[in-house]
Amino acid sequence: MRISERIQVADWQKEKHVPVIECPDKVKPDEWVTVRITLGKAVPHPNTTEHHIRWIAAYFSPDDDKFTYDLGKFEFNAHGESVAGPNQGPVYTHHEVTFAFKTNKPGTLHALAYCNIHGLWESEKRIEVE
Repeated sequence: MRISERIQVADWQKEKHVPVIECPDKVKPDEWVTVRITLGKAVPHPNTTEHHIRWIAAYFSPDDDKFTYDLGKFEFNAHGESVAGPNQGPVYTHHEVTFAFKTNKPGTLHALAYCNIHGLWESEKRIEVE
């Protein structure tokens, strides 16, 4: 089975594992665009030692381009682990990332997230260049 067949998709308003991409629908060519990607916007996702989001990755696929471009991978490594036991630690990271990118071509912004229990989840958002 191909890994692409293991990536799950759903409506983020009903499924807590789906990345939510927030950015403008239309951008100006070669101007920086701020993108925010979160999970659990409508249905909260747990952030515990036992059940958490490990990372979010972002990609951009320009129209009529052979390649998809890797914009970044953002890891969340603290989930309450401690020598005192699970969820006893003083530090947690939240599954949310904000970054900027620019493009001179319209295309599709992809977000991929990994839950340590429920696997890979993807969402996408169309970006127009005006």
